[in-house]
Amino acid sequence: MTWSDMQPLLSQGIIDTLYMVLWATVVSVLGGLPLGLLLVLTDKGGLLQNTVVNKVVGVIVNIGRSLPFIVLLIALIPFTTLVVGTFIGPSAMVVPLAIGAIPFFARLVETAVREVDHGLVEAAQAMGGGVPTVVFKVLLPQALPTLVSAVTTTVIVLVGYSAMAGAVGGGGLGSVAVNYGYNRFETNFMLITVAVLIVLVTVVQLIGDGAVRLLARRGRTS
Repeated sequence: MTWSDMQPLLSQGIIDTLYMVLWATVVSVLGGLPLGLLLVLTDKGGLLQNTVVNKVVGVIVNIGRSLPFIVLLIALIPFTTLVVGTFIGPSAMVVPLAIGAIPFFARLVETAVREVDHGLVEAAQAMGGGVPTVVFKVLLPQALPTLVSAVTTTVIVLVGYSAMAGAVGGGGLGSVAVNYGYNRFETNFMLITVAVLIVLVTVVQLIGDGAVRLLARRGRTS
């Protein structure tokens, strides 16, 4: 296979991968952020302490994290079909990707929020701040650099998940590597696809690290 043959396949694979990862990240953040906050707020000594809610949410998150993605991908075929109308292609893969990443991101959010100095929370409460004020004025701003790092980690995990999804009809670079590299014994093409994935992950990590350093510097200045 010549480079002129590889180029359009790689380009489409990159586009499909970015599409899946972008939308799955958006859904994961929107779903995982409140879950992570809920785990902290309802825990013992939390602002909304509630043992039952905390245990139920914790069990749901743990179950979601314990399932291998390939098993989750197959188990969610009926749900994915119901939501999107099909279980193959990049659009369909957003559903299992997001559902698989939400509990993962929720635990990262929980860890980030727990690292916030409890004295700041007490100070906000002493000044009459309610739960929304504490969350949006103290917890989230103080945890922002760590949360950005958590988003970066989640994106990298989703890149790996998307490659796995591509191997079973999801499109993206995983599909390109399997269908045009492995199945056709085009080892060089498969290695090039792997190299593109490595570059993609590296770029994401560099951008995320840069954002974390910038936010940390601004936090120290303020």
